[in-house]
Amino acid sequence: MNNGYVKVAAATPKIVIGDCGHNKLEIAKMTEEAYKNGAQLIVFPELCITGYTASDLFWQKNMLDLAFEKINELAKDTKDMEIVSVVGAPIRHKNKLYNCGVVIYAGEIKGIVPKSFIPSYSEFYEGRHFTSGEGIKKGETRGEIPFGTNLIFDCGNIENFTFAIEICEDLWVPNPPSTNHALAGANVILNLSASDEITGKADYRRKLVEMQSAKNICAYIYSDAGDGESSTDLVFAGHNIIAENGTMVAQSKRFESSNITYGDIDLDKIATERQRMTTFYVNPDNEDYMNVSVKLKNKEVKVDRYIDKAPFVPSDTNKRNARCEEILEIQTWGLRRRLEHTGCSNAVIGISGGLDSTLALLVTVKAFDALGLDRKGIHAVTMPGFGTTDRTYLNAVELIKKLGCDFKEINISEAVTLHLAQIEHNIENHDVTYENAQARQRTYLLMDLANKYNGMVIGTGDMSELALGWATYNGDHMSMYGVNAGVPKTLVRHLVKYYADVNEGKISNILYDILDTPVSPELLPPKDGVIAQKTEELVGPYELHDFFLYYMLRFGYTPKKIQFLAELAFDGEYDTETIKKWLKTFYRRFFSQQFKRSCLPDGPKVGTVAVSPRGDLRMPSDASVKEWLDEIK
Repeated sequence: MNNGYVKVAAATPKIVIGDCGHNKLEIAKMTEEAYKNGAQLIVFPELCITGYTASDLFWQKNMLDLAFEKINELAKDTKDMEIVSVVGAPIRHKNKLYNCGVVIYAGEIKGIVPKSFIPSYSEFYEGRHFTSGEGIKKGETRGEIPFGTNLIFDCGNIENFTFAIEICEDLWVPNPPSTNHALAGANVILNLSASDEITGKADYRRKLVEMQSAKNICAYIYSDAGDGESSTDLVFAGHNIIAENGTMVAQSKRFESSNITYGDIDLDKIATERQRMTTFYVNPDNEDYMNVSVKLKNKEVKVDRYIDKAPFVPSDTNKRNARCEEILEIQTWGLRRRLEHTGCSNAVIGISGGLDSTLALLVTVKAFDALGLDRKGIHAVTMPGFGTTDRTYLNAVELIKKLGCDFKEINISEAVTLHLAQIEHNIENHDVTYENAQARQRTYLLMDLANKYNGMVIGTGDMSELALGWATYNGDHMSMYGVNAGVPKTLVRHLVKYYADVNEGKISNILYDILDTPVSPELLPPKDGVIAQKTEELVGPYELHDFFLYYMLRFGYTPKKIQFLAELAFDGEYDTETIKKWLKTFYRRFFSQQFKRSCLPDGPKVGTVAVSPRGDLRMPSDASVKEWLDEIK
């Protein structure tokens, strides 16, 4: 086990129909290969010990006897391997034949699970040979081996590793057994399948597996029959799939002779997500189920899974563009509703020439257009001060004018100089007082302008700034509606770029230049006309902070696990010490700055992570960060 991960495998052996000895050797060979590659569980296809397409050979006693004999031999052959193998086999029990998944570990058969739903339609004729396992009572055994559909296998030495089995058609019915398995406590579902290929079926199959893993908040391992099955009427392509809570972890290429597909399953994610979703009720004491102990040893796992370093931003261009369009619509719809409800036809917004205020202005323009309001009702105010550079100033002015908004310029230098003198602060002392006096002066002006125009102040701060508390309390921290409150900094950049890409013309060049401008509050005087204060040099890279934020709030991961994931995701970009440095900064600021989030203005949630005190984050402002920092140390 490594930070909550377990390595699993779905395998498709090249079988020979009716040759149980050959099939056993292939299964044993693939089990050994998976074991050497670090897998702790491997799943094989439906009836793979005989071949799914053996048809009326399933009435031959010698083949059935040989199948069970070879299953027992397989258990002995793999007894010294620390891996659970689950193999499809025809099993006779009380004068009936069942299509089963056989669980093997440490030289023993730990349990036998029969298929519940037996298809006898279209190309399937299983009802000709097999009996449904539905209705078998809890506690049923075949000899001393637990036998039944309601078995949950508990790998007690590995935290949260419990699995249950359904077989092929069981997944395709309206109420799959895996739903009940999950509600009884199974975190991982195994499916031994023989799903033939027809046009379009692979895509449907993949979606089915992904959705079942999402609905049941579980990992789902799907092993499919392939080469060696009879092609008399059907073709089997070995489509193996590993999914986790709605996300594809790995899948095989189809139409290969044999394959093993590996995946690293995050058991922590499944457990914390089930805990978070109070409507997902797990009853591990369900009287209909029997727990079977599988004492699989805990061990380190080399995680080969891809960890996206930008979890808020889809890596696929088409998906990213669709996400950007959707978020812009959510932001626009939220502001539109607030303007409509309050009867406001005026909005006041401070424009700095930076990314956040640019996005807020674009959203405000979209909202006004959607309501049929005159853009001159958007009072866009640029307020140059001690740190404003020509580049940001000119971009702000040009953007406002080309969007057709009401342009206002108010230089705050004189007012801030007077204010600093009034509180007896040396203007040459460029400390936090010097900086925050400027931020509060700007908010003061915006609020008064909103009163003057009978409008509302549109907030520009984003979710990453709110997480870090990188906002001046009652300065840029405050507004009357914060359109960016649910958007992390890494996504702000893509939203502005998307807007520029799809709105080529008079403002796209301005937007591209804004995208190239370093992130800065511009509160310190520039050096030689260039921005002197770069945010990411002070609080750390936003791509790291957004990564930390996502995994802390979305899945409740520990600092140790977040650091582990960050080292995988940012390998070659940030070393361990750099990640630890900024992770400490993140936790210190996140805890100490909660008081700013406790009184946030309204703003729309756009994704699965948010910091609103009225929605996702109910956190005391005076909680201690000690335990989190101690773990990082």
